[in-house]
Amino acid sequence: MTGRLVLADALLLDGVHAAEPHSTVVVDGNRIVSVTAGGAAGGAGPASGGAGDLQPGDTVVDLGGRTLMPGMVSGHFHTTYHNVGGETLPFGLERPPAYQALRALANAQLALSRGFTSVVGASAAFDVDASLAAAIRDGVVEGPRVVPASRDLITTADGNDTVPWWYESAAMGVVRMCDGPDEFRKAVRDEIKRGAQIIKVYVTGGHGVMVPKHTVALTSAELQAVVEAAHGKGRRVRAHVAHRDAILECIRLGVDIIDHGDGLDEVCIDAMVAAGTFLLPSLYLPLKILELMGDAPGAGTMGFTTETGHDFAAMCAMLPKAVEAGVQLAIGDDFGSSITPHGVYAEELAVYTRHAGIPALEVLRWATQVGGRLTGWGDELGTIAPGMLADLVVVDGDPSDDISLLADPARIVAVVKDGRLVSGAFPVPVSPAGE
Repeated sequence: MTGRLVLADALLLDGVHAAEPHSTVVVDGNRIVSVTAGGAAGGAGPASGGAGDLQPGDTVVDLGGRTLMPGMVSGHFHTTYHNVGGETLPFGLERPPAYQALRALANAQLALSRGFTSVVGASAAFDVDASLAAAIRDGVVEGPRVVPASRDLITTADGNDTVPWWYESAAMGVVRMCDGPDEFRKAVRDEIKRGAQIIKVYVTGGHGVMVPKHTVALTSAELQAVVEAAHGKGRRVRAHVAHRDAILECIRLGVDIIDHGDGLDEVCIDAMVAAGTFLLPSLYLPLKILELMGDAPGAGTMGFTTETGHDFAAMCAMLPKAVEAGVQLAIGDDFGSSITPHGVYAEELAVYTRHAGIPALEVLRWATQVGGRLTGWGDELGTIAPGMLADLVVVDGDPSDDISLLADPARIVAVVKDGRLVSGAFPVPVSPAGE
């Protein structure tokens, strides 16, 4: 296909506004060049700019009223995770680097087929993320856009320090142990040298880590060294945090992304809004833990008697307040664990509508527009508008009406990245203009 791609009769979900039927989106190369919302150029709707007259060589696809939405972003993605919690530790050293790289590719391609055209790294074994991102960018392999992360930077004896001391192993899997500001500073710079664009640190325990959530792993001086070293080289920092005071400390010191955020309150929300901090509540894993414990919302033994249950309920209560205040909320969770395998990414979205009462359209905005900002390419990704990169998903049904349908692979009809069909198939025969 050498001409423009014209996607006609779409139910347009542009990542910001309510669904607009009978819309047309025109793609030229890897960019969206025009959007006709509601069947009339210049009419009221979520975007501006008409499709104009068809041109010779245009390829027209009649979507037949199916939803056309931006490619989603999984903002907390562990490319090499597999059966975490079910396999023998040490963490990240279960397989050689080459095997881990192939596993990462398979997981990334699975995400792409599920409608996630971008993933933001949250740590990976060895230096897999950076090489995977480069291979995809250079066209060596097909996959989503990858924002590569570092290993987990942790302190000695932290929850993920799982290599027995008698191994005396120098190999680094998922974790890299540091103690003191100088070691953290040097580790950050080395991870950046290896290709990391985001530095991951564990500030507290909790949220799936065996160390209690009130345990603070890093000193303020260590965390400050991480942030200064990363920001000094134009990189960002994300932190595993599950305690209110630690959240505030992270924001004060300039951490860019808060993962999990158990203990969130109104003071934290105000601080996040002022600082522009991203929050990924990642409630899918806690929900699966609660289901295994028989303490899940809606279960016969429901009661939120566990710490996990209390944290889950508290976050569900706080999220509407965070939305109202304008916190930058995004999606992404610890997929690749023994109870949250890769491939079920979109199941997380329904957690926020069902248990926190967040409207589906708002959660879709987290997965698209806010996700685009999280990648660092927010002026090019996350919405459907002229000039944006053509990362698009065709969905059978309206996810703004029932967000759970995104978790059904059969509903992900086609995935377009950079203006090319990379997964699935268009729903009707493609016809060149004039035929």
